Amino acid sequence: MKKAAPGSGPVIIKKYANRRLYNTETSSYITLEHLAAMTREGRDFKVVDAKTEEDITHNVLTQIIMEEEARGQTMLPVNFLRQLIALYGDSMQAMVPGYLEASMDSFRRNQEQFKSAVEGAFANSPFAEIAKRNMAMFEAAASAFQPGGAANPTPGAAPAAAPAPTEAGTGDGDVSALKAELARLQEKIEKLGK
Repeated sequence: MKKAAPGSGPVIIKKYANRRLYNTETSSYITLEHLAAMTREGRDFKVVDAKTEEDITHNVLTQIIMEEEARGQTMLPVNFLRQLIALYGDSMQAMVPGYLEASMDSFRRNQEQFKSAVEGAFANSPFAEIAKRNMAMFEAAASAFQPGGAANPTPGAAPAAAPAPTEAGTGDGDVSALKAELARLQEKIEKLGK
């Protein structure tokens, strides 16, 4: 969360005993969905217990993840969750947060390179529009781990249907062009994997 907020420092969110969240910047009550949107926009915030002033940001962010996962659009595989739970109390537990943070930083850095490679591989091909839609879905999936990223598509929105092939697009020359384009894409994917 390094994106600059309108005020100085993080926005302070107070959580009251009745579980209501109060945004001190806008002087209004908000929901967990508002905090999720702020996270996606890259807005830095700190959630404090209104009575004790204890920082409870970690707990609230974990609650947001739990609610996102409960909506059916799961991002965290069951096996990953089991492995993570097994590390609690393990001698390696102290190393896990740093490892996960470094992994996500690397993922964010490589995301733009991956996006450029995929867009370049499909440029001027019949698959260009499909690739753009797939990248939009990829970005939506990655947005939970990408504070301050690009605008996200509307959650739950179905991607537009791919255009149907036309009679003119079914010739042998088109098939050869598609095979050549797929070969070029495979080469680029192999280079990225190295």
